[in-house]
Amino acid sequence: MPPTNTPPRIFDRSLLHVRLRRALARGAPDFLLTRAADDLLDRLLTVKREFPRSLAIGLPTDHFARAIIASGRAAPLRASRFGGDVIADEEALPFAQGSFALVVSGMALQWVNDLPGVLTQIRRVLAPDGLFIACLPGGTSLIELRAALAQAEEEITGGASPRVSPFVDVRDMGGLLQRAGFALPVSDVDSFTLRYDSLLALMADLRAMGAANVLVKRASRSMRRDVLARAAQIYAERFSDPDGRVRASFEIVWLSGWAPHESQQKPAKPGSARVRLEDAMKATQREEKQAGDE
Repeated sequence: MPPTNTPPRIFDRSLLHVRLRRALARGAPDFLLTRAADDLLDRLLTVKREFPRSLAIGLPTDHFARAIIASGRAAPLRASRFGGDVIADEEALPFAQGSFALVVSGMALQWVNDLPGVLTQIRRVLAPDGLFIACLPGGTSLIELRAALAQAEEEITGGASPRVSPFVDVRDMGGLLQRAGFALPVSDVDSFTLRYDSLLALMADLRAMGAANVLVKRASRSMRRDVLARAAQIYAERFSDPDGRVRASFEIVWLSGWAPHESQQKPAKPGSARVRLEDAMKATQREEKQAGDE
């Protein structure tokens, strides 16, 4: 068979959109998006740039749009499969090259099947010296839940099925941004812990957000009650506080990059340093010694 460039289908995006629509209609909890939008506002306030034309993609709500407006910029064009100004899928952006000075995305890119491809599309629609900022759940998110479910299923059924979607590792993000053609790539992490009455309360919150498992290769059957009960017991035993409430780790990975432009700072060429590292270290040591003698 001839080779194909079609990315593997990891997520059932049709099921995802059904669940997200249902969650939004029922008033999904938005504490993660609210936290992310506040962080986006802080980041935008540090950038002294107008961004006259901006785009918010893949967002089921207007949290990030409001953050852009609060930073003193014009309202962005909102594009998602859930409404907004343009009905569009983030896996197939329908915009011309160089259309926007700013592109943002909040808690949506974790469900795309081809993240490198989507980043390349975003880079394409950015104007020269345009900025891209996005966030998505990181690899340690829900680590307690994954551990409890896997242990319970292994104990009772003799094997574990994928019950929680995989998340990105912050260490991979800089390389992905460079691969997509971004300049000055940066990635960082916001880590925090939430507390719940039980594993069941946590899972109910995830379902209410439309964030239940949508892996294509997810378990074909619902979790057995005895497995779920054992998982709740394991969770309480391993990840509870003295007051009986359980901990749930969350990690929001932030990534940003610029469309290349000649005005941007360039890294020095290898071998262009005017001072040898050894000489610089010796000079620093002499200065520290002099300071200690004073």
